[in-house]
Amino acid sequence: MTPRAVGISGGSCSGKTTLTRKIFERLGPEQCVILPQDDYFFGLGDAPEGKGGPNFDHPDAVDFDQLCAQLAQLKRGQAIDRPLYDFPTHMPKAETRRTEPRPVILIDGILILQHQPLRALLDLSIFVECDSETRFARRLERDVRERGRTVQSVHEQFANQVGPMHDLHVEPSKIHADIVTNSQQSGSAFEKLFKRILSGI
Repeated sequence: MTPRAVGISGGSCSGKTTLTRKIFERLGPEQCVILPQDDYFFGLGDAPEGKGGPNFDHPDAVDFDQLCAQLAQLKRGQAIDRPLYDFPTHMPKAETRRTEPRPVILIDGILILQHQPLRALLDLSIFVECDSETRFARRLERDVRERGRTVQSVHEQFANQVGPMHDLHVEPSKIHADIVTNSQQSGSAFEKLFKRILSGI
């Protein structure tokens, strides 16, 4: 069976990663593998400059060439050495992770649907909608807890980069999604979505 690629996009902290994990948990590691867009970030010095410093919410901050190449390898049934990214230092890690092909490949990221060459590799695409206030509250909690950020730095980054880049690049990419869902979906809504995903692949 040829591996099938499912792209899951949406704004920062919209719930796309939670949805990705739910699908992965349901299918299991023998049937599914995740390629996070975040692991393909360029490091400090290579990301485009923006208001307030390097802008990691801009498409040019992501090594889409490598992401596309490795996704294509997985779809051909070939294993890859996937890069890993360290958020506290804003740099790729020295080590990589051996990733074997699986029947379902989940690609999770805010910018994946705005990149045409990557879209061409997807067999199904999903966009998770969520209002700005909820996304900011989630990001504030996550970045302080997991990524060593200060409350002020999260506020500034959201105002100067995350919000504007969402409006410019992320939200418009929703038109390319095969399925548009909401981050507040109920359990029954997830079951319906999961069935649609399975039928689409």
